[in-house]
Amino acid sequence: MMTEATPRRSDATRAAILEAARERFAADGYERATIRAIARDAGIDPSMVMRYYGNKERLFAAASEIDLRLPQLGALPTKHIGAVLVGHFLDRWETDDVLTALLRVGVTNPAGAERMQAIFATQLGPIVAGVCPDPAEAPKRAALASSQILGMALARYVVKLPPATELTRDEVIAWLAPTIQRYLTATRP
Repeated sequence: MMTEATPRRSDATRAAILEAARERFAADGYERATIRAIARDAGIDPSMVMRYYGNKERLFAAASEIDLRLPQLGALPTKHIGAVLVGHFLDRWETDDVLTALLRVGVTNPAGAERMQAIFATQLGPIVAGVCPDPAEAPKRAALASSQILGMALARYVVKLPPATELTRDEVIAWLAPTIQRYLTATRP
């Protein structure tokens, strides 16, 4: 009878480092987070962080691996695409500190900006290509939709502008969904 393999100690150490890094980057941002603080939070020596990840930039890249878990928009009636996408992102921002940390770092650090660009290009781009009238326009349309979604996230979850934070989920969807809908499905102006 085979038994389930127990995780190797290195796997547990890597997991502890990544969890500590996610929390530290979320709390302090990229610039202020240090390898020493992350190691302390993980309960290990800083040399172990360097052994597994080499430097802070590679640690950040590993800690900011995010699956946006985007819904399959092509299966929806076209008129609901904007509302579903905005609602999905609101749900993600409300529950994922890593996503908020990545946004915070993305506006202040080139490595963070590159990470955010890659995530949105590889994950949102193909979804948009499947619903827009001309798949060749998908990158532009995805960028336009991202500008609205990231702008609201920045105002609501990072800068915490009172009008943006006071809007209910339904109000945010009502305001943003028509714009996202137009960016993704309308004919080119």
